[in-house]
Amino acid sequence: MSTETTASLVAAAPPESVFAVLEGDTVTYREQHARVRATAAALHGLGVQPGDRVHVSLPNCLEFFDVWFATAHLGAVLVPTNPHSSTDEFAHFLADAQPRVSIAAGEAAEALRALGHPVVAPAELTGSAQEVPAAPVSGEDPAAILYTSGTTSRPKGVIITHANYRAVGEAVADHLSVTNADRWFIALPLFHANAQYYCTMSALVRAASIAVAERFSASQWGVQAARCGATLGSLFAAPVRMILTNPPSAGEVRPRAVVFAQNLSDRQATEFEDRFSTRLVQLYGMTETVLPPTMNPDSAQRRWDSIGRALPGVEVELTDEEGNPVADGQPGEIRVLGTPGTTIAAGYWRNPEATAETFGSGRLRTGDLARRDPDGFLYFVDRAKDVIKRSGENVSAGEVERVAGEHPAVAECAAVAMPDPVYDEAVLLVVVLAAGASAGAEEIIGWCRDRLAAFKVPSRVHFLPELPRTSVGKIRKSEIRALVR
Repeated sequence: MSTETTASLVAAAPPESVFAVLEGDTVTYREQHARVRATAAALHGLGVQPGDRVHVSLPNCLEFFDVWFATAHLGAVLVPTNPHSSTDEFAHFLADAQPRVSIAAGEAAEALRALGHPVVAPAELTGSAQEVPAAPVSGEDPAAILYTSGTTSRPKGVIITHANYRAVGEAVADHLSVTNADRWFIALPLFHANAQYYCTMSALVRAASIAVAERFSASQWGVQAARCGATLGSLFAAPVRMILTNPPSAGEVRPRAVVFAQNLSDRQATEFEDRFSTRLVQLYGMTETVLPPTMNPDSAQRRWDSIGRALPGVEVELTDEEGNPVADGQPGEIRVLGTPGTTIAAGYWRNPEATAETFGSGRLRTGDLARRDPDGFLYFVDRAKDVIKRSGENVSAGEVERVAGEHPAVAECAAVAMPDPVYDEAVLLVVVLAAGASAGAEEIIGWCRDRLAAFKVPSRVHFLPELPRTSVGKIRKSEIRALVR
């Protein structure tokens, strides 16, 4: 039974409406539909059949969308990866997904060819005269395999179905009241779930448009978004903080809303909203949840320190380690109840054990801790693996980071556990100082001592010029632990 795909949404949109703006070039839905057909024909000519995986490792560019939508047209499966991946990471992706072909350029293409894998440049996916009819697909068929960021283990391939893509697009579009007059500004990488789920899909289901930056620029974000007429934006907390370290420029964007994930302080949130005359809407989500299980209201009721309330039709449980519900105000693991392949991801590619552990009984175990207030707002506590066990007490790394991050000299920080012969684990705080600022370890420890219970105060402060991060701003705490041993 046929279903709507990204390709069919492009084909059904008003032909002369704008689909995308990239580097000053404007592409209509009619033009994008033609590009999709040509790319699908070229991929078919390379032997791509329904169910085959097509690996794409490109920077933000129009050709990424061509390949994404063309694989849907063919009933194939998109496998997007970071073009800056290491050779070892590429080897893992290829061995796991076993794609028929890779679409890549530059250093990524060189690394893939060195691994003996067939690579095609984007420019080679044109010129085929033979048009290929759309393959019949069902909503439950895989549309993509998105790899997790691998902050704690080898990246796992998350299976995203055609129904998943449609569901997240509708959910975000409904929550933010997206219309065909809206335009998302995408500065985060297209291979990542955020840009695909929240921005591109909510635009496609409303025949809205997107504007795409080749890469994120903290100094130019506001000007770039204004230049392309953006009304909506999506960021993580780290890029927001980076933007705020740069002085305002004339002609910066004034979008009606900017969604973001991860924590901002009241000061940072207020400064960003005042500077860009916008509303910040915090959400919570991960590759596996597909739909953001919780979002703040796009209204005056939103709360900076909350990840929001459950979206309509989404059921979120907070449980203890045995799966029992916890009381309001108590931290518990976020579990999202849903239908795999529809409202949550279908599972992990070629990994039945991890699928059973994470998606068992239709309850997605996120590994994240949160607490709920009586109004139904959830507050992120920490990754369960980031809770520091100190002398029988649980210390939230996120709470330590929030308090230390309020120090005027601290640009950003991360708290991790370090072994302690007496207390089991002690709190190590790694700090990046703000430009031109100075502060010593004792000053920062004293700041925390005045604001935290004694057992939560860092035992040691280590200074770094920058924190190691994934491509979308997540801190690689495993690398921090290795750096400061």
